[in-house]
Amino acid sequence: MKINDLEPLIPYHPANSRYENMSYRRTGNSGLLLPEISLGLWHNFGHNADFTSARKILRQAFDLGITHFDLANNYGPPYGSAEETFGRIMKKDFEMYRDELIISTKAGWDMWPGPYGNFGSKKYLIASLDQSLKRMGLDYVDIFYHHRPDPDTPLEETMGALDQIVKQGKALYVGISQYSAEDTLKASKILRSLGTPCLIHQPRYSMMDRWAEGGLLDTLENEGIGAIAFSPLEQGILTNKYLKGIPEDSRIAKDGRYIQEDKITPKLISKIEALNNLALKRDQSLAQMAISWLLKDTRITSVLVGVSKASQLKDNVGALLNTNFSSEEIQAIDKILEK
Repeated sequence: MKINDLEPLIPYHPANSRYENMSYRRTGNSGLLLPEISLGLWHNFGHNADFTSARKILRQAFDLGITHFDLANNYGPPYGSAEETFGRIMKKDFEMYRDELIISTKAGWDMWPGPYGNFGSKKYLIASLDQSLKRMGLDYVDIFYHHRPDPDTPLEETMGALDQIVKQGKALYVGISQYSAEDTLKASKILRSLGTPCLIHQPRYSMMDRWAEGGLLDTLENEGIGAIAFSPLEQGILTNKYLKGIPEDSRIAKDGRYIQEDKITPKLISKIEALNNLALKRDQSLAQMAISWLLKDTRITSVLVGVSKASQLKDNVGALLNTNFSSEEIQAIDKILEK
């Protein structure tokens, strides 16, 4: 990691007003409240990032009332490095505020070589969480997720591992990510029978990616499971950053693994321009409207954002000032995206 410890930040004292402007929602039928905006550490916390900038992002988040920091075993690059960075910052700035934080991590994607470093076996999940706790310097995480469905491992084994993790005291709650509605229902029933209810589901969800509306959100509501949406801005597409071309510091320009440059077509730009004009009429940025659009649904507990600069968090949190949409606005958004 690009460490800038020659210019250390002054000792951190969080803002006394940090809980005044953030709203919190109950996670399903549980007792846990999550901030309506949560911070994901998928990007900008690996060894290729600037350590001082990462500290500033986390400090700004907590000052704004964002109490939930979301990680995974393979966040970086390289794998594990985001957890290492977070562990360093946790020790420097947040150790005394541990009980004010919700820290989550996940396992399910490829992490280490060989047959035991991927998917959903008990061997992999328990070993991965032990490694994650060591990297972050924590005794437990608040939420541990199975990161993706495993088509080959019996669901009973995967859910049994999550149950065991809670009963061992390594996690307070467990969740799943990207499971279909059908598999979510099966997983929920297994976990409930074991005495460890499924707390939360983390689906990819935005106004441009609505697969969760095909039954998943209804299942979550019926099962009393919360939902935290990731990629709410479609990797930056639902912002105004691409209206005048592709900036050199954008994710597309720097890392084409998740969005290819040829995806930014004239047709897409036309949709973004129309959405941006609608956002301006709502006195919001396009990013704010995209976040607000998700939060208009009370089944969404929190929206997971990722930022490259601490200042971007203020814009994201500004979305909470207006999460109401008229029927005309909803119809207009749908019409734009159907073109």
